[in-house]
Amino acid sequence: MDKLIPFTSIDLARITNHRSGEIKFGEKMAVVPKTATSIEDFLRQSPVRYVLFGIPEDIGVRANFGRPGASSAWESAIRSIANIQYNKFCKGNELLVLGQLDVSEEMAEAEPLNYHSIADRQKFNDLVVRIDKEVCHIISVIVKAGKIPIIIGGGHNNAYGNIKGTALAKGKPINAINFDAHSDFRILEGRHSGNGFSYAYEEGFLNRYFIFGLHENYTSKKVLSKIKKIHARVRYNTYDEIAIRKFKSFENELETAQKFIQDQDYGIEIDLDAIPNIASSAMTISGFSVEQLRQFIHHFGKNQKVSYLHICEGAPDLGEEKNNHLIGKLIGYLVTDFMKANDPMIGIISNMPVDFSVVKSGTPK
Repeated sequence: MDKLIPFTSIDLARITNHRSGEIKFGEKMAVVPKTATSIEDFLRQSPVRYVLFGIPEDIGVRANFGRPGASSAWESAIRSIANIQYNKFCKGNELLVLGQLDVSEEMAEAEPLNYHSIADRQKFNDLVVRIDKEVCHIISVIVKAGKIPIIIGGGHNNAYGNIKGTALAKGKPINAINFDAHSDFRILEGRHSGNGFSYAYEEGFLNRYFIFGLHENYTSKKVLSKIKKIHARVRYNTYDEIAIRKFKSFENELETAQKFIQDQDYGIEIDLDAIPNIASSAMTISGFSVEQLRQFIHHFGKNQKVSYLHICEGAPDLGEEKNNHLIGKLIGYLVTDFMKANDPMIGIISNMPVDFSVVKSGTPK
């Protein structure tokens, strides 16, 4: 945990907008106290169910010829999450904010690199491998403690560390469902944001993999051919066949994908470049709606075999200056959608009907 920058109660107070008569998540979310003997012990003993962890980097994106900016998602997201209302529908005390990965050294080393240079490209790959090791270790610690990591920020290269860390903690390969315009199943040419899943698959940490909503215009023939050969373990549907040609329905495809991955523990991967007009390294103008993404998270989040949620590639720094808080707000919706779906007690309480027949006027106090 040497590369972890812990989040403190002072940090929470600083970003929470306190208002009389209201309770915000920032007033209820837990942090690891400085007095804790170790982070590992505290996580094991803590009653929280979910652990927030940020990865403020875009090195994997740049190594994949993408636009930088994903490093800004964590700061935007945690500010928005801290100011969500605490009420009967969602409880901030279910969340522990662990902190963020310290990637300052790697980001500084990446700053002067040019991905068009072959020599520099190798340096990019090496930096991603260094980040992989840290992400893998931290995710493994969280999962071993019996908690569900919610990972925010960075490029989709971090799917590799999420999958490997979870698999090592559980002692077996896991499955993954990826809401994405791209497969991120490209060749093993050195680590970057486009091959996190293919590396995890080849190294035995990823068992079954489903890509939900591939964009046909941006998936290579080579990737499609590779997936066809391993159809028993890797499958996909496309945005075009669901939303444009309407050969398949969104709802039915949710069920199809669920059946494919639900035989064992799985992670949920969300790439925000699948949503139109969301600032990201590979921004799109055509794709599923925010509401469909939220429905997706609710559908896959309610299964108790979910091991983690990862929301990546959002880049507030690439958005409109006056509205760059909106990506953080979107991530806040996705996090609470996941919590509402996954926590059985929250679901019971929020959906519990009120029996007005027992309410009588003039009942004695």
